[in-house]
Amino acid sequence: MTRLLAVADSDSYLKWAAGLLDATPEDWVTDLAVVRTPITPSAAQIAAAVSGTRAEGEGLPPVLPARQLRRAAERFRPDAVLLACTGPVVDALAAETLAGLRPRPVLVSGLPGISVPATEKAWVFRSGCDLFVVHSGREVAEFSEIGARLGGGGTGGGAVALARLPYLDLLPREPGAHHAGGVRDRVVFATQAKVPRRREERERILLALAALGRARPDLDVVVKLRARDDERQTHNERHHYERLWTAMEAEGRVPAGAVRFAAGPMHEHLSRAAGFVTVSSTAALEAIAGNVPLLVLSDFGVSAEMINLVFEGSGCLGTLDDLAKADFRVPAEEWCRANYFHDSSASDWTGRVAALVAAARAGTLEPARSLLDGPEHAAARRRARLRLEVPPRVLRYGYRAKRRMRRYLKAF
Repeated sequence: MTRLLAVADSDSYLKWAAGLLDATPEDWVTDLAVVRTPITPSAAQIAAAVSGTRAEGEGLPPVLPARQLRRAAERFRPDAVLLACTGPVVDALAAETLAGLRPRPVLVSGLPGISVPATEKAWVFRSGCDLFVVHSGREVAEFSEIGARLGGGGTGGGAVALARLPYLDLLPREPGAHHAGGVRDRVVFATQAKVPRRREERERILLALAALGRARPDLDVVVKLRARDDERQTHNERHHYERLWTAMEAEGRVPAGAVRFAAGPMHEHLSRAAGFVTVSSTAALEAIAGNVPLLVLSDFGVSAEMINLVFEGSGCLGTLDDLAKADFRVPAEEWCRANYFHDSSASDWTGRVAALVAAARAGTLEPARSLLDGPEHAAARRRARLRLEVPPRVLRYGYRAKRRMRRYLKAF
């Protein structure tokens, strides 16, 4: 029997962690918690993140300050800990909050969505873990190369393991069956906090969605939000779509009611979707899994910066003009097999965890070596520790006070 504790810090990582726990062997004992940071999801976001998973029936996972998380881990005595968190928080938890647990647990981390191209930064922050989990053969190869070049990790050199993105199986996929039962009367636009960055680019998307709503009154055009304007998410969103729409509607640039804004679980929206659109979102893979034709917008570029490079060759890239005409696409099966839709039998992450747990029990698992150990990184670790130890309201007050002081000093 293996005991696995999963710790998340944001809505996207929580969704990933809950799904991975569902993919563990039946004889594993699992637990799930959210560590309190400035990006802690709201209760509504937590409920949406665990929807459709085993965790949904077990009550919402608790939100714990770092010290309570340490005590919870000491009580649970995990054989392995899945650190499903943003990079600095993974490093702080591994190096400080959860350091010295006995018995010594296997530390597992990874990334919750599309990770092409692989980045050194993602690896470095998680180099204090024994296993790094990603979701395609391409990602395994790219991160394995980075790990071999930079080092880090413990026994096995910070090995890279393969898993299927867990939420791809919430809507079973049958090749060729793109409208599987039920009413399909919705077009879903999945937002991405980071891209596009410019306000005018986001306004162009809303204008195209409004044009679609006018041209196709039979379709319910929905902007699926990761967070409401007053909620936090993994990445800060400077120009929130709902706020932009309100301003554009007040200016008479878009008709009232042409577009609807909604939160909630993505799989519930996709179950009614006739089409899906995004600039860059892992939800595009969920749409493919649910047999929903889609568009990945290329108007703002196809690049690593736009987080949509992986969709080259998929057949799903399109434009805002295509969106206004509801011209959605079906992905190439060859692309699907090479990117995220590998057979589940190829996933090896649970087997790799079990082998590392066996090594830990035998006393042969070496301490994981973080590339951030050393005095030159001490200040960055202190900042990450503040995110874990200082209540978010206090941190936010401190950030506002610093900004006010900087503005005051600039005036002289």
